[in-house]
Amino acid sequence: MSALKDFVHNHGAKGDQSLMKTITFAITHFIVAFSVAYLLTGDILIGSLIAMVEPAINTVAYFFHEKIWARHQQNTTAEAVSLRQNTAPGC
Repeated sequence: MSALKDFVHNHGAKGDQSLMKTITFAITHFIVAFSVAYLLTGDILIGSLIAMVEPAINTVAYFFHEKIWARHQQNTTAEAVSLRQNTAPGC
C-alpha cells in the first residue's frame, strides 16, 4: 500500500499538477463523448450513458498514464545529469 500511496502522492518540490490536469481532461472528455454519442444516436439518454461510462474509465487510465509518464521523464532527466557528471572533464 505504501508504494501505491507514494506513486499517487509523490509531488516533488514543484508540486504535481497531474490531478488538476486529469480533472480538466475529464471535463473535456465528457463533453466530447456526449456530443459524439448524441450526434450518432440522436438520443440524449444513450449519449449521456456513453458520456458517463467511457470517459470515467478513460480518465482513471489517463491519471495513471500521467504518473507513469512523469516518472519516466524524471528518470530520463536523472540519467542525463548522471551521464554529464560522469563525462565531465577531470573525471
